Amino acid sequence: MPARIVLVRHGETSWSATGRHTGRTDVPLTEEGRAMARALGERLARDPWNGLPGATVYTSPLSRARETAELAGFGDRVVDRPELLEWDYGQYEGRTGVDIRATDHPGWLIWRDGVPGGETLAQVSDRVDGFLAELNEQHGVPAEDTTTMHCADRDVVLFAHGHLLRILAVRWLGLAAEHAQQFKLGTAALSVLSWEYGRPAVEIWNDHSHLDGLGAHA
Repeated sequence: MPARIVLVRHGETSWSATGRHTGRTDVPLTEEGRAMARALGERLARDPWNGLPGATVYTSPLSRARETAELAGFGDRVVDRPELLEWDYGQYEGRTGVDIRATDHPGWLIWRDGVPGGETLAQVSDRVDGFLAELNEQHGVPAEDTTTMHCADRDVVLFAHGHLLRILAVRWLGLAAEHAQQFKLGTAALSVLSWEYGRPAVEIWNDHSHLDGLGAHA
């Protein structure tokens, strides 16, 4: 198993800043989003991270995640992984929850009601499970044995998206995917999944202290 899985949500885009569901549309970072990514990189370059030498680094192929990785200083070793793409929101792509509840589906909640024409929550969860199983096997633990004492291997860093990373975190903990609703995650936030007494744990969640002084972020 990885010693730690470091999660980074991409920096701000024009759609994330206005609450629009951004799945597979390749919306670029704003200038604020680029500043967020650089600030994150400055943090990870300092002690105790020291640039995470030896870590395996993966990103969603979408430009907002890849550019965040590059601006944070990982461009020379980051590898695209399609499993890290955001939830496919289907017909709700580009729309806000307020708009959907007002015009299409009163009381709509993505975690319960899903999206027409896109992925189901179960499909996203299965995609995440397959990726985590591969990480386990690469780091020396059989896929069927994910909850026992482990031998710490190198860190893994993932640059991806809000809903996808929330689902990945709860699946790491062995919780059902719908529990991801309870894990808020802001743009350019840093989170760390690790271990406690040999069991999967959350070490850091939604930490955006490196963004202090950059202005509003969500």
